Amino acid sequence: MWPDFPLDFVKLKNDGDGKHFGIFTNGKIVSCISVFIESDSAQFRKLATQPEYQRKGYAALLIKHVIQICRQMQVKRIWCNARIDKTHFYENFGLTKTNEFFIKADLEFVVMECIL
Repeated sequence: MWPDFPLDFVKLKNDGDGKHFGIFTNGKIVSCISVFIESDSAQFRKLATQPEYQRKGYAALLIKHVIQICRQMQVKRIWCNARIDKTHFYENFGLTKTNEFFIKADLEFVVMECIL
């Protein structure tokens, strides 16, 4: 997701608390996502797909899987920090933009959410 940055750039204190999912092809991870559930809210983050496997539906499968898990766990809200240029992708899964914006590594993000 951040190939030009060191691994410490993407690590967060609570990474060990998340549920991590991936799709493998020929023993190689090609797409991954992490979800962090607190009370009745869940954030998914670290959604990434290897460039040569993008636009094949892998990320969509992972998001659908995470939403299904959240519904089973009776999570009421799922959200993410979406790059501005990717908001249309997340809208396909029922997420809508909030009024929360920020910049990280010169990229603009918006918090998107879906009430389940």
